[in-house]
Amino acid sequence: MAKRTASAKKQARAGARRAVRNRAVRSEVKTLVVKARRALGGAPASGSDRPAITLEALRALDRAAAKGVLHPNNAARRKGRLAKALAKLGSAPAPAAAAASGSKGKGKAAAPASAAPKKRK
Repeated sequence: MAKRTASAKKQARAGARRAVRNRAVRSEVKTLVVKARRALGGAPASGSDRPAITLEALRALDRAAAKGVLHPNNAARRKGRLAKALAKLGSAPAPAAAAASGSKGKGKAAAPASAAPKKRK
């Protein structure tokens, strides 16, 4: 049955606009994640470029989750996998860059670097 009311028609138009935007954001995120994976996987990239490319992908995942394009758990899982691959290479980004990609603007204070996380039993 076709949508007949004015509000239903308006929602259909808005949904179409959101779908176009979401598709573009999702495509950009996928492209950046693939580039990061290739840089971390062994493609010829200089050592200094790898953290920068990975950090860009992490930021894109954060933005997509914040906009609601990706589910937050999906973005967190992908970020974890990229971070794990970066750590495996031993070329983790500088602490300042890592703090910038963290909970920026979320209202939470950053934990001091010397504070070790508590172990679960």
